Amino acid sequence: MDEESQSSSRKILHIDMDAFYASVEQRDNPQLRGRPLAVGGSAKRGVVAAASYEARRFGVRSAMPGAVARRRCPDLLFVSPRFDVYRDVSRELHQIFARFTALIEPLSLDEAYLDVSADQAQVGSATETAQQIREAIREELSLTASAGVSYNKFLAKIASDQNKPDGVFVIRPQDGPGFVATLPVRRFHGVGPRTAERMNELGIQTGADLRARSLDELEQHFGKMAVYLYRAARGRDDRPVKPDRERKSIGAERTYADDLHAEDELHKALAEIAETVWRRVEQSKARGRTVTLKLRYSDFRQVTRSLSDAMPIENETQLLHRGLALLGSLLPLQQGVRLLGLTLSKLAGAESHKVASDQGDESRSTTSGDRGGLSDRGSAGSGPVSENQTGQSTEVAEHIPVQASLLF
Repeated sequence: MDEESQSSSRKILHIDMDAFYASVEQRDNPQLRGRPLAVGGSAKRGVVAAASYEARRFGVRSAMPGAVARRRCPDLLFVSPRFDVYRDVSRELHQIFARFTALIEPLSLDEAYLDVSADQAQVGSATETAQQIREAIREELSLTASAGVSYNKFLAKIASDQNKPDGVFVIRPQDGPGFVATLPVRRFHGVGPRTAERMNELGIQTGADLRARSLDELEQHFGKMAVYLYRAARGRDDRPVKPDRERKSIGAERTYADDLHAEDELHKALAEIAETVWRRVEQSKARGRTVTLKLRYSDFRQVTRSLSDAMPIENETQLLHRGLALLGSLLPLQQGVRLLGLTLSKLAGAESHKVASDQGDESRSTTSGDRGGLSDRGSAGSGPVSENQTGQSTEVAEHIPVQASLLF
């Protein structure tokens, strides 16, 4: 079987929970059901981490400042995030996934890729497998999920968004190239606003427009991302579902209701963040060599500074000292600081069974809710590319025994 035939014989699901954080809150509190709800965002400078579908009808979205959300929806209810609860629900979700396949690649607490090619549960159909997973989620967790079913990760992820909420969409191998041809390029996973704008300037608005461009031309304009774009425009994506993706970084950040100005209050704030980061480092059993400080001024201008060591950081004190050194390079401040963050990367020795991040489908960008303003910064490199990544993986898809009877 050649590479393309093997790829098209795969059965990949992308399961994506519907308004996960908000739905958990509505599930656990009947008084919130049917009402516009935002998780996080109630503080002075809070940011919405998740919005219920009732709130989305008013234009409330994740990563939106709470003040803007409140203007769009005066009756909007705000609740504080309960990340421990969301993590527990996510673990239950993965227990359901495991009944159908061992090949589960989590992207966040609320979404994952599943390779069901081997038909572990002997369902006989990838679409029926997706339906059974959704039914189990509804019956056991009292939540809803949407599913995309296709022959690769790129198309499965797009498909899961087609019939949201609480729907299924299937893209079969014979339909993949034609489906991609009509797809707006802004919907390609990994194509952010800047890349979409650049494409529009080049007259590239759909998958068909993208497919008409040579690889050389795409490389000229999009660098290493070109290979991914070239393949995706043809409905191709050979990346395997990887259960053991390693986390790339561990960190935390905090947005402050009042700007920080004094050096001592900045030091105190950074110490609190370092304590949070190191607790997560210890939980992950990872060690890292690069410390990155993130600072956002009151005018929203953002700067980052990084420092790498030859040997891994071994304790919280070392982490804080590196963070303070990076902060010192930015002093004296020209204006107040509204956000501080600290991240440890170049990790080694991390456990392999991680959920990518506490930030689910409603919170792809950095958010800060009412949990003391802290937001997780763990990353497992979830997509094929992003605005600051380098493009398609060159790994060859691992061989998976395929049941001849397994249908779409």
